[in-house]
Amino acid sequence: MEKRYIGVDLGGTSMKMGVVDGTGHIVCEMEQPTLGQEGPDGVIKRMISHARDLANQSGTPWDQIGGIGVGLPGFLDIPNGVVKHLTNLGWNEVPIRDRLQAAWELPVVINNDANVAALGEAWCGAGAGVDDVVCITLGTGVGGGIIAGGRLIQGMNGFAGEIGHIQMDPRGYQCNCGQTGCLETISSATGMVRMAMEGLNEGRVSILKEMVPGQNQLTTRDLFAAAARNDKLAQEVIDRAIDALARALAILSVVLNPARFIIGGGVSKAGDALFEPLRLAYGKVTQKNAAQGVEILPAKLGNQAGIIGAAGLIARSPN
Repeated sequence: MEKRYIGVDLGGTSMKMGVVDGTGHIVCEMEQPTLGQEGPDGVIKRMISHARDLANQSGTPWDQIGGIGVGLPGFLDIPNGVVKHLTNLGWNEVPIRDRLQAAWELPVVINNDANVAALGEAWCGAGAGVDDVVCITLGTGVGGGIIAGGRLIQGMNGFAGEIGHIQMDPRGYQCNCGQTGCLETISSATGMVRMAMEGLNEGRVSILKEMVPGQNQLTTRDLFAAAARNDKLAQEVIDRAIDALARALAILSVVLNPARFIIGGGVSKAGDALFEPLRLAYGKVTQKNAAQGVEILPAKLGNQAGIIGAAGLIARSPN
């Protein structure tokens, strides 16, 4: 049997993991609650147990597992395998790699969840067959991952790919990172909803008031639906988000010159209502040579991107 790999995608509410073969195909997968209230000791203990159970379910002897990759949604010291700060679970300074390696007796690599999803898409998703890809996730925040020359770019301390923290407006909104006017404050679902709510609170006329009684549950789906009905406020918010994103892609194009931008996350579900104006705006603001031949495509793998990409941290390692 050829070596197989385990990918773990740890989130605030659930941990997803799968046994993945050398081509990026998921042989077997499972999803379990994270149970973050148990603290890092409890979560890590169950992660260790679930991985062995999964290997058994897939019919893979443990000695045929080539290693395990783990994607984590926090600030990491990737070279040393340490979770510096994981906000949604309250973890600080957790040496997760060494603890997992000691228990599994296998190579373990950790990385940021956005980087891991990017690696999955580049391996066998929307970026398959292309060596230079930038993946962007538009959700609660704006995440990103960079594949250059077929390799995941991490940077000196693992911060490479934090596309959401490109400063787009120095006089803009305060970002959770401490800066003002980051891309994340404008083009994330959170940022778009905030801008729309500000408009409503200022007394702007909008059908969003009818669509969301009480104005407490607004979503980007509502914004795109309202824009389709020619709602001016909704369209202004979407236009601003798309303009900021296009300008960020233009910056990335002259720095990295990727062949493809892959856009995922909840906001990407708007489909053509997002992608068509984004492609148009990108073409207008990007240097001509840098934009030539560049594709902007939706992500393909959905929730499996994290599992596949985490396994790819081992399977596609040049070492």
